[in-house]
Amino acid sequence: MALQSSDYLERGTKEYRQGSLALFAAGLATFAVLYCVQPLFPVYSLEWRLSPATVSLTLSVSTILLAVSLPVAGFISDRIGRKTVMTAALLLSSFCCLGTAFAPNFASLLLLRAIQGIVLAGLPAVAMTYLAEEIEAKSLGFAMGLYISGNTVGGLFGRVVVSSASDLLSWRWGIGLLAVISLVASLFFWRRLPSSQHFKPKRLQPRAILRQFAVQFQEAGMVCLFALAAILMGGFVTLYNYLGFRLLAAPFHLSQTLVGWIFVIYLVGTFSSSWMGRVSDRIGRGSVLWMNILLMLLGILPTLSSHLAVVVLGVGIFTFGFFGSHSTASSWVGSRALTGKAQASSLYLLFYYLGSSLGGSIGGIFWGRYAWGGVVGMIALLLLLAMVAAFLLTVVVPRKEALPA
Repeated sequence: MALQSSDYLERGTKEYRQGSLALFAAGLATFAVLYCVQPLFPVYSLEWRLSPATVSLTLSVSTILLAVSLPVAGFISDRIGRKTVMTAALLLSSFCCLGTAFAPNFASLLLLRAIQGIVLAGLPAVAMTYLAEEIEAKSLGFAMGLYISGNTVGGLFGRVVVSSASDLLSWRWGIGLLAVISLVASLFFWRRLPSSQHFKPKRLQPRAILRQFAVQFQEAGMVCLFALAAILMGGFVTLYNYLGFRLLAAPFHLSQTLVGWIFVIYLVGTFSSSWMGRVSDRIGRGSVLWMNILLMLLGILPTLSSHLAVVVLGVGIFTFGFFGSHSTASSWVGSRALTGKAQASSLYLLFYYLGSSLGGSIGGIFWGRYAWGGVVGMIALLLLLAMVAAFLLTVVVPRKEALPA
């Protein structure tokens, strides 16, 4: 039946299926083009004779500009509409991705990746808002889960495609192929996503909006959650940024294709996120957060081994712990925020991507000076800081009364 102006998308309807699949495709395309360069760091380092820390900027520049562009994209969508902003973000990022396949030098590659980060912000900044506005409450969970699954699958898909293609042909063919796939996904999204029925344009009130952001820093628990977002993501990205360098070298000598397939371990995160959510309902978020940070610490240590199976097992445990802790902390933000829940979530994502950018690049310095042992040492230090933030959040802060909104 046709969707009426007063209807919400309900599970079981054609419009709901199309909308859910469209957002899955959007999440896949977004994270595929964002993270596709990560397994190519060793290739870029060899081709342009640059240090690992320098080539890691191809990812860091995108994530840091995506982070600071999130609030702007949200404001624009409040004025001109959710679908318009998301469609523009997907199409423009696909063309940027195609442009990187023809980048003549590292500087032009970096510029295109910077632009890509800015335009990509329009999808993650708006997608969850669209879902909350357009989908019936009891049908929201499945659609949200499918969108997040698209993010995970997209991150894996992009890495595997470019790694495999770089072995068979070249990294440029891999990026070009991914750009075409992203463009097809973008057109599918544009044609299939139902238009907003409940969106109402809002007047921009900068002072009121800034107050909503500022109030989040008046509650110590929120500050702890923002710190956890930056610290945990910083450690996670550092591991995967430099894991490829280690596995290509002695004693492993893996091919670029096999290094790309290592990212299949990401799939444990899909299970970890949902399973840890159910566990936190039973034993509490604080206990689950501690459990997952400890898992990350236990997982990073076996990666020092010279046996590939032990390294992969350690990476799997670390990845399981990261996604469990991230899903726990991110869900905590919405329930803990006294006011301005949308602004609180935006700030969490801002710190999340800032941690990715800074941690991922600084990790290159540790790799360059101290090899893999230095990378592990840096991540272990970050996890100790995460434990301090978790201690403050779960033990110290609850004893103090939260500030009023």
